[in-house]
Amino acid sequence: MEKTRKSVRSAVEWVAHGVDSWFGDMPVERGHQVTDGLLSLDLLKREREGSGAGVRFNARFWLPNAEKSAYAFVGRDNPRDVVADIPDALTRQQRLLEARPENQSFFAGLGLPLSDVLDFRLGVRGGLKPYAQARYHRLWQLYERDLVDFRETVFWALDDHFGSTTALSFEHAISSTLAVRWLNAATITQKSKNYEWSSKLGTYHYFGAQRQLALEALVSGSEGTGVAVSDYGVQTRWEQPVYKDWLLGEFIVGYFWPRKDAASERETSWALGINMKMRF
Repeated sequence: MEKTRKSVRSAVEWVAHGVDSWFGDMPVERGHQVTDGLLSLDLLKREREGSGAGVRFNARFWLPNAEKSAYAFVGRDNPRDVVADIPDALTRQQRLLEARPENQSFFAGLGLPLSDVLDFRLGVRGGLKPYAQARYHRLWQLYERDLVDFRETVFWALDDHFGSTTALSFEHAISSTLAVRWLNAATITQKSKNYEWSSKLGTYHYFGAQRQLALEALVSGSEGTGVAVSDYGVQTRWEQPVYKDWLLGEFIVGYFWPRKDAASERETSWALGINMKMRF
């Protein structure tokens, strides 16, 4: 595990050093360039659906030769979630929907924070398809225990043309170890002209040492399907370190009531998920 983690980080640092050298020859110590590195393996299974396995990879690195605040990013994930900037907690993997390797692709790009709340990105994903994002992100500490998180992302891509994703969450700390969070997100594109939305209400108990138990209710839907709510359910998640403090394991059990369209009956299905996350 130590060798695997070191190899992954070294590979990303090599990419970071190479990209940064395009902009100048300022010497930079490689060990301080990469941040937010994450490699994860997801194993998901929903009743009446095929099981799926997916490998996701994300890393961000600093480019001092470009500008003080410039950065680059690289990864492998669901391209629609990446381009539309879907919150991590509402991605297909976190909703225990089948993750197929063919629905994932590599992506990379350059980003520049224009201010404390505005960020601009240019990138390419699988097949060298370009995309662009402008993200406005703002946090409000309403009271000592209440936090509001708002994010608006306007994007352009070859497949969807122009689109936007709005995400809003409210978090209340009941105590130092117990919190409640309500997260909502909606995406619309120029091509579809229909909103796709999802919502998650969860209670989270922290046991220290990166151990967390969560109980969540999830709802999602899409305009134009003839069904107000296409999927809803409940799930519980347990996360804890597996090796040291950088290899984490997550086990998820859920029960859902999906309905594809107005011509289909609402079904019931159990769902299981196992996620191994390596930080580097």
